[in-house]
Amino acid sequence: MSLEAYFSLGLVACVLGALATNRFPTDAILVGAMALLIVTGVLSPQQALAGFGNSGVITIAVLFVVAAGLKETGAVDWIVQRVLGMPSNERIAQLRMMVPTALLSAFMNNTTVVAMLIPAVQEWCRRLQMSPSRLLLPLSYVAILGGTMTLIGTSTNLVVNGLLQQNGEGLGIFDITPLGILVLLAGGSVLYLSGRWMPDRQGARGQLSKVREYGVECVVETKGPVVGKRIAEAGLRRLSHGYLAELERDGELFTAVSPDTVLKANDRLFFVGSPECAQELRARNGLKPANGDVDTLPMAHIHRSLTEVVLSPEFPGIGQTVKEARFRTRYHAAILSISRHGQPMQGKLGDVKLQTGDTLLVEGGRSFADVHRNSRDFLLVSGLTDSNPPDHRKAPLSLALLLGLVVSSAMGWLSILQAGFLVAGLMIMTRCLTATQARKSVDFSVLIVIASSFSLGEALDVTGAAKGIADGLLSLGLDSPWLTLVAIYLLTTIFTELITNNAAAVLMFPIAQAVSTSLDVSILPFAIAVMFAASASFLTPLGYQTNLMVQGPGGYRFTDYLRWGLPLSVVVAAVTLFGIPFFWSF
Repeated sequence: MSLEAYFSLGLVACVLGALATNRFPTDAILVGAMALLIVTGVLSPQQALAGFGNSGVITIAVLFVVAAGLKETGAVDWIVQRVLGMPSNERIAQLRMMVPTALLSAFMNNTTVVAMLIPAVQEWCRRLQMSPSRLLLPLSYVAILGGTMTLIGTSTNLVVNGLLQQNGEGLGIFDITPLGILVLLAGGSVLYLSGRWMPDRQGARGQLSKVREYGVECVVETKGPVVGKRIAEAGLRRLSHGYLAELERDGELFTAVSPDTVLKANDRLFFVGSPECAQELRARNGLKPANGDVDTLPMAHIHRSLTEVVLSPEFPGIGQTVKEARFRTRYHAAILSISRHGQPMQGKLGDVKLQTGDTLLVEGGRSFADVHRNSRDFLLVSGLTDSNPPDHRKAPLSLALLLGLVVSSAMGWLSILQAGFLVAGLMIMTRCLTATQARKSVDFSVLIVIASSFSLGEALDVTGAAKGIADGLLSLGLDSPWLTLVAIYLLTTIFTELITNNAAAVLMFPIAQAVSTSLDVSILPFAIAVMFAASASFLTPLGYQTNLMVQGPGGYRFTDYLRWGLPLSVVVAAVTLFGIPFFWSF
């Protein structure tokens, strides 16, 4: 091998070491490596920056917007409430969690799916009086397995497909589905059978007693989807950030509300909880704030957000009731609740007399916090992140657009990139989300990591380092395509546990390509092996983002991932390695 090839291998080793320490930002490490390849002349700027124009990377960016449209319309919430329900025991909870999680992850970014389902799983665990650790690790693992069922299920699939397209190959959206289903069934069976022995850990939980409490009053909409449902069935018995304190019906007040109480139209529900409780309730389809001022705000749902404000002595409504202070008229925002000395104010909201130091939870425009942050009327203005209420009326539309993306790409009418651009544009045009929300939804750090890692793969290819590694594998006697496939899969698995799954896929692809060329066989089996192995990260919390997301809430230790991830990794590897030659011949 040439001196440049050894330099490229040394740089890859340094990058792997830096990423494994987890001491530096991933994007900074990979961008630094890319810059070094340009400065040393190993790659031209055009070669090093080619990843930023790769179709797979652009497709990932577009799908971020599509996923945001589903979230902003409450479509995922809508699916979760109807499909998951409230299980009666732990084993049923595991099944009801696994099936929809896998299906959602096949068509949505699995990170988004896990983020949406963690609160629901925690609610189940409180109801069933069990530790969240019994369900959260399987949640992450099933989301990973579900992502292998379609080309858009995970960014890794799109990255590998983008590399294949550069070589004149390419996959359809459902080409990997048969193998993905086998992997899901095998892996899901392992998880379900071992579910009864999952670790019993205490996760990190926020205590309501340690935060400001608000009283949030809601009304059951006349024709809403929760009418006729039991409180427990509607998911209102135990919220993540509050609890149901009272129910008022036809002038009669119920203070000890049974979870079996059937909700009726115009029931008034009084909740007590942290500021996020109001945010959680605004996301529930079928409930609306009891404060009628909210409905008269001159702005659409997607432009609203929740903000906490503390009244100063100079607030013009001090000593007046909420009704007299005309807060909505003055500030174009509606008061949802009032907290005084950390406790929620009781009684009718409009009759509460405002005092200096009162903390108000208000719903207004997205710019409310910026406009009034320096106002002398308030001692403090603090916006709640990601608090705009979803517009449930557009949930069917966003789901229809997602279905259109899947069908149009599956039928070959449009490429995944074309369909993604079209659907993302329609999401914005139909006001499923705003252009600002679309921009914020794109995780540029992820795109930078993926695109810059392409330069390392390109360096291994053009310098001959990848061919040298391939020749080394063949010199070990691995001249059988299947044995070489096993080696490629295992090496990718090791990489993905140490670094990000996308970087592992990009680094291994040129090696897989060189091996297929040396053996004079098709590259597809080796590319599929890289694709599945890069996604099959079950052994560490660092290998996949969803594993890291459940670590805190589940209270997991590093050894938990090794103990429960190792048998899953073995089964998934066996199914994948025996299944690939069956679906893609050498």
